[in-house]
Amino acid sequence: MSATRPSGATMRETERVQVGGGPGRGGPMGGGMVGQKSMTFLPSSKRLLARMRPERVKAVAVVLLAVLSVGLTVTGPRILGHATDLIFSGVFGRQLAGTTKAGAVEALRAKGDGRLADMLSRMAVVPGRGVDFGAVGRVLTLVLAVYVAAALLGWLQGYILNDVVQSTVRRMRGDVETKLNRLPLSYFDKQPRGELMSRVTNDIDNISQTLQQTMSQLLVSLLTVVGVLAMMVLISPTLALVALVTVPLSMLVTSQIMKRSQGLFISQWRRTGVLNAHIEETFTGHALVKVFGRQAEVEEVFDRENEELFKASFGAQFVSGLIMPMMMFIGNINYVVIAVLGGLRVASGTMSLGDVQAFIQYSRQFTQPLTQVASMVNLLQSGVASAERVFELLDAVEEPVELVEPLAKGGRGEVVFEHVSFRYEDDQPLIEDLSLVARPGQTIAIVGPTGAGKTTLVNLIMRFYDVDGGRITLDGVDIATMRRGDLRGMTGMVLQDTWLFEGTIRDNIAYGRPDASPEEILEAARATFVDRFVHNLPDGYDTVVDEEGSSISAGERQLVTIARAFLADPALLILDEATSSVDTRTELLVQKAMAALRSDRTSFVIAHRLSTIRDADLILVMEAGAIVEQGTHDELLVSDGAYAALYNSQFAAAVS
Repeated sequence: MSATRPSGATMRETERVQVGGGPGRGGPMGGGMVGQKSMTFLPSSKRLLARMRPERVKAVAVVLLAVLSVGLTVTGPRILGHATDLIFSGVFGRQLAGTTKAGAVEALRAKGDGRLADMLSRMAVVPGRGVDFGAVGRVLTLVLAVYVAAALLGWLQGYILNDVVQSTVRRMRGDVETKLNRLPLSYFDKQPRGELMSRVTNDIDNISQTLQQTMSQLLVSLLTVVGVLAMMVLISPTLALVALVTVPLSMLVTSQIMKRSQGLFISQWRRTGVLNAHIEETFTGHALVKVFGRQAEVEEVFDRENEELFKASFGAQFVSGLIMPMMMFIGNINYVVIAVLGGLRVASGTMSLGDVQAFIQYSRQFTQPLTQVASMVNLLQSGVASAERVFELLDAVEEPVELVEPLAKGGRGEVVFEHVSFRYEDDQPLIEDLSLVARPGQTIAIVGPTGAGKTTLVNLIMRFYDVDGGRITLDGVDIATMRRGDLRGMTGMVLQDTWLFEGTIRDNIAYGRPDASPEEILEAARATFVDRFVHNLPDGYDTVVDEEGSSISAGERQLVTIARAFLADPALLILDEATSSVDTRTELLVQKAMAALRSDRTSFVIAHRLSTIRDADLILVMEAGAIVEQGTHDELLVSDGAYAALYNSQFAAAVS
């Protein structure tokens, strides 16, 4: 149970992948923790951006549209400030009726009000004229047009960017799917299934979301900072310098908070993984939990891990949530300072009221994109970390490219092993100098203890792995010179672990030969006794099953997989404990069907129940990757060797 899970199970996915995965070493829920920190941020970022090269024309359009949109948005406050100046000048002009501007300035100086006199001297005031509402209306109309144009350009930019991102992700998914079909079986043996599923689904989705959310915001934020800064400098270099003082302060505060929150987020992701692992384990073994009465222990572990996740999540969200309030606090201080200094400059006549208004708006716009950029750092790290995991898959060593001509159909199914040697690990020999001949029509049974190399033998025949020494021939042709697709097209395989695809029973049988006619499918079903139970189902052959085959029994699922192999009509048949899930009566019927199927075909049968292989033409007894005995059932019993010991160990109790 999860209570005994080692602490190493909580390591980050990147750490686990670097150590090296293997069967049984998967992460929680079989997948990776998406929110991990990237270990090689810049190289992976460049490689991810490079995948957008086919969309470079659209990408350039995105940048140009963003520049135009941000440029119009940035000019809006400056134009709006001109409307403020018109209103302010009109109010002053009406109060100066009956005098001239110069006379009013001199009168103010005579009264000792020099600041007001300076301010009036710099204003475009016409004594006696009030607010020019026509001019104000034109300015406001221009502002409205600018903002509408900026919004439309921003919408178009977002639309094109979405096309760029989704097209890039679509190609990435296609590349991953193609890559998976080119990888050798050895790669899948070393990678947990859930880990691969996580890369293909979760990580690619995370890349899509990261690109979608950050590219537009990051581009717009950086352009906004540049544009706003340029406008502030244009209005008042002195006030712009004051506004810039808050930038390093903001970055310092943000970086300190992010350092703290990043560690808390890692803790949150780890705790999430531990809790998910416990939930998956409990749900998978739900029946065992009930049988052994371990509900209380399961609930106790869940409560403990859930509480730890709550603490980690609360801390991470609370600390990261401090960024926005702190940035707003610094922005408000900046706002007050600029408002005071701006008011003094208006009073002194060095700036107009409209310019101060525009500058205050720019100062508010200046801190907002900086906050957005800071908040996107963690998201960027998460997306690039997912990209690294996908790139690791895309960089995996593929099966050698096959350039040979397609193999002609047909073949009798003679298999010859000539001094074959093979090992999964370089320092762990498994099969050494193995030779055997399997003639057409023969049934070759392979028996032996667990780990003896039985399944490895048939994996070599199928070229799931290539031999390290010697060679294997099929009908006199070295299988190393054959295309894998041609070799496997001549071979039918039924495994102990049944697998049905989501669809009807008819579809699952036809998977062995998609071009088979309905009559041929029905014939295969009758030959393998699928027809016997199908008529008891609600929809017969159109009954829909899922990959678990939950609507039919384990034995019935096995019969469907046998029918699938029967329909394929292979020259070579491999049965790996194919009748282990069926009852004794059904097993006898299936054996009769297999006898007809094996006619003039070579069959390799891996069996632990020795009663199922008594009629085999040749029985190979394997130990530690070597054939220690071979012969018929009767011959091996007479020799009283390893086979006899295995046989007697299974039937001694029944005999006594």
